[in-house]
Amino acid sequence: MADNTDGPDDAKSAPADRETEGPFDSTEANPARPYVDLGGLKILPREGLHLRLEVEEGTNRVVAVGLDFAGSTLQVQAFAAPRSTGLWHEIREQIEDQILKQGGQSTAQVGPFGPELVAGVPAVAPDGTQGLRIARFIGVDGPRWLLRGVIAGEAIQNPSARAAMEELFRSVVVVRGTAPMPPRDLIPLSIPKTAATGGAQPATS
Repeated sequence: MADNTDGPDDAKSAPADRETEGPFDSTEANPARPYVDLGGLKILPREGLHLRLEVEEGTNRVVAVGLDFAGSTLQVQAFAAPRSTGLWHEIREQIEDQILKQGGQSTAQVGPFGPELVAGVPAVAPDGTQGLRIARFIGVDGPRWLLRGVIAGEAIQNPSARAAMEELFRSVVVVRGTAPMPPRDLIPLSIPKTAATGGAQPATS
């Protein structure tokens, strides 16, 4: 169970064991592990994991990391945050408001990372019909950063896939860096310098 689930909007929201079980700050990660270095994020490779870099059209800026695993997808983004306060409570409310304005549905719940959302996001099906894509929005406030995750696919209903994606989110390392950054700014991501990325490839968003 996470702490600070009912605190003020600027309280940090994170599992009580975050420092030892993740998601990790770069100062907490095991340096011996063979992470894929994406700049602001480090991802631990594993069998069956496919990594995609989501690139913003026009700027060619890498804006998110997509992880395909266990019949599911996990999109992760890291944002700069204040040292002593968190962003997840406020950002979660904004996500819910945006989904509802788009005609979607949203249910708040408390999961292993703290408060989260399960939402039906309006989307066009392959046959052209309009429907709802079910997604789970999770977030963890760390030291001077917020890590946001969006889970979809088998992990919404399948318990074993759900556990696999939660463990994958736990294994992510955030590299905040020491440079000053305004809160909410996306921590810069980069294409890996090595080709041994377990199938990493750019994908436009």
